[in-house]
Amino acid sequence: MSQHSDPEDHPAPQTEGLERMDVEAAASAARHRHHPMVKALGTASELADQMPLAVVCGAVIAGGLMAGRPNVARTGMRMMAAHVIANVVKRRIKNRLRRTRPEEIVKRRTYEFVPGESKGGNDTSFPSGHTAGAVAVAAIVARDIPSLKVSAAGAAALIAGVQIPRAKHYPMDVLAGAMLGLAAARAVNLLLPGDNAASGR
Repeated sequence: MSQHSDPEDHPAPQTEGLERMDVEAAASAARHRHHPMVKALGTASELADQMPLAVVCGAVIAGGLMAGRPNVARTGMRMMAAHVIANVVKRRIKNRLRRTRPEEIVKRRTYEFVPGESKGGNDTSFPSGHTAGAVAVAAIVARDIPSLKVSAAGAAALIAGVQIPRAKHYPMDVLAGAMLGLAAARAVNLLLPGDNAASGR
C-alpha cells in the first residue's frame, strides 16, 4: 500500500507491481467515463447499490408470497441474505481500508491506499460494493433458477465491468467485490439451502 499526492508523471508513483498496474489500468479506463454508453450503464448499475438491490430482493419475496409460490419467496429470501452478508462484510473492509477512488486521481491527481477509517466517500474504493451485491444475488438466482443463469451472470458482469470506466473502482476492487459476492452466496447456500423448486424442478 502507498500514499502520495500531487504526482508529476504518474497518479501513484510510489506504487509498484500489481498495485501500480491496477492504478494505471483504472486511470486509462477513466478516460471513457463521459462516454454516453458508460454513463448509461453506470446509471443502470446503481440498481446494485445497497438500498435498490434490497428492494429488488424484497420484491421477489413479496411476489412469491402474493402468487402463492413459496419457492420463489424462498429464492428472494436467499437473495436478500446473500446481499446482506456481502454488504456487511464489504462495509467492514471499507471501514478499515482507505483507497482513493479513480475519479479522484483523474480530477485531483491524488492517491492513497492505507489502513484506517474512511474520511468520506472518495476514499472507499476497495472493494466494489456494487459488484459484491450484484454477484451475490446473481449467484443465488443462477442456482435457484437455472433458466436465468446466463441473464443473471450477464447482468452482474455488466454492473461489475462498468465500475472501472466510470472511474468508481480499480480492477482489483471489482475482483475483490466479485470474490466477496461469491463467498456470500456460498455461505447462504450452506446456511439457507435452496430446493431448486423455483426453476420448476
